Amino acid sequence: MKLHEFQAKALFRDYGIPTPKGELADTVITTIESANHIGYPCVLKSQVLRGGRGKAGLVKIVHSPEEARTTSEFIFASDWKVRRILVEPAIDHTRELYLSFSADAQSGAHLLLASADGGVEIEELARTSPEKIIRARIDSIRGIMPFEARALAYDLGLSPAIAKNFASIVEKLFSLYREKDAELAEINPLFLTPEGNFVAADAKLSIDDNALFRHPEFHQEDDDFESDIAREASAAGIPYLQFDGDISLMCAGAGLTTAVYDLVVDFGGSVANYLEFGGPNYRKSIKAMELCVRNNPKVILIVTFGTIARADIMAEGIVEAINRLRPNCPIVTCIRGTGEEKAHEILRNAGLTPLIDTEEAVRSAVALSKGGRP
Repeated sequence: MKLHEFQAKALFRDYGIPTPKGELADTVITTIESANHIGYPCVLKSQVLRGGRGKAGLVKIVHSPEEARTTSEFIFASDWKVRRILVEPAIDHTRELYLSFSADAQSGAHLLLASADGGVEIEELARTSPEKIIRARIDSIRGIMPFEARALAYDLGLSPAIAKNFASIVEKLFSLYREKDAELAEINPLFLTPEGNFVAADAKLSIDDNALFRHPEFHQEDDDFESDIAREASAAGIPYLQFDGDISLMCAGAGLTTAVYDLVVDFGGSVANYLEFGGPNYRKSIKAMELCVRNNPKVILIVTFGTIARADIMAEGIVEAINRLRPNCPIVTCIRGTGEEKAHEILRNAGLTPLIDTEEAVRSAVALSKGGRP
């Protein structure tokens, strides 16, 4: 579960991490009022649960009420469906740094990333100048030690006079990350002011969905979702991403889904949505297919590889969903894994053609979406 910037910054302040003193506005008029109250220059920051808002012109420094009006009008009228703007003072700074904690599934530890070059896309920096990014794995039991936080400050080239302040930010961010069961806690950029203080100019916080039962303080509002379908999927506990193409994907696993998505695009097709059909959701065939059908796709493509999630159970659910929902589009299946022989028999008896090659399944779906034959 991703939090908005203003929500993440409220938690930052609770943990003693300095942030700009901002105000939240939901109309052009209240944006101008907040800007006038905070003073110019100030920053108007769209509050959306997507990356790339800066490149889209949805984060802007304004210097007058006239600029605040024209900029807020542009932000609210954008295709990003912005409903709130965070208005903050423009912070004078001498350096921008990057700092984050995230889960490292491979080692079972926590991954600390830091860079003396913040304010840029960390992925691009990792690609072009990986030596500028410091990586450290933090033990899950003992957590980050004070000497590790101070050593990080020196590794980033910070002077002894400000290293202690930086180390304090590192320890506080880790406490927030761990105590709130976050998958990601990120500050980018972390401003260093001329006075030697640090200020979190931006804040990203993503909470592990599996831990939300421990955190009733977190909940998503209706307008956090891109569509009614996405909201219903979330309520059903089914991961779902909305797109605007022709082929609905019911896939098991993020890695397999990414490969299928890439194949669809490579073969000239387009994706209507991605729906997680694996893991704990493989017994939710009816609800899963209902969500896909509501997109009015030209094809539903089902690709799974299950070990614990049994293929025969998936097949039974798919057939039951088809009989109940009667979708008016073709369905292409490629179901592999435990019990796949039985699964294929179930699908054939229902009039479907079970495929065993993912690329063949994708090619068939793309051809059908274009009005051709599989």
